[in-house]
Amino acid sequence: MSLAGRFPIDKWNFKSQSILQNLPVEEYEHLCLHMIEQKYKKGEMLFREGTVPQGIFFVKQGKVKKYQVDRDGKEQIFYVANSGELIGYHAVITDERYPDSAATLEDSIIELIPKEDFLEVLENSTVLPQRLLKILSHEFTVLTNTISILAKKSVRERVAISLIVLREKFKDETKPGNEIAINISRNDLANMVGTGEENVIRFLKEFKIAGILDTYGRKIVIRDVGRLIELSGYSSLK
Repeated sequence: MSLAGRFPIDKWNFKSQSILQNLPVEEYEHLCLHMIEQKYKKGEMLFREGTVPQGIFFVKQGKVKKYQVDRDGKEQIFYVANSGELIGYHAVITDERYPDSAATLEDSIIELIPKEDFLEVLENSTVLPQRLLKILSHEFTVLTNTISILAKKSVRERVAISLIVLREKFKDETKPGNEIAINISRNDLANMVGTGEENVIRFLKEFKIAGILDTYGRKIVIRDVGRLIELSGYSSLK
């Protein structure tokens, strides 16, 4: 089922995958010249808040959560990066330390573009600066929307919204004809929603009884995304 006209999914997704698309050949080759590919197990850190950036991370395969940790040690996940997306470039561009942390949600393959190579291409490119400006502007809108939802929406509505967003993330890598299964721990889902794990478990059970979804261990299969959109309070998001 398409979300077009029913749910503003663009307000929840960064567009960093477009940064490297169709770059001039020489610029793309320079970025890849010293690129390092590494396999990460689920839960491994890419970078930690407050550390000095070493480069730009390209998610070749898998999913990565971006989050901050409050003074009580609780995570607040504000974005899930999919395959094809770049992360970590804000700190490189501003020459500051990472403002957040990133860790894999599943086994992933990540490529690191060294900071020096990225900045050199950025300085000499006629394409990259404009793309970054446009993408950073959109990301500000996404983050503002996320903060607004956390402040104004009920926990039930936030659970519904998070499930819709995650369904789209996992849909991208699901083969045609196969069920779209959201594979995420209840703790990570709670940290994305901004609530306790017990609340997430309670609402998943409620949605399951209502026939909206099924659960298989940690996997969640949405059966009625239309009902989720209704529960998300989307009409007040317009």
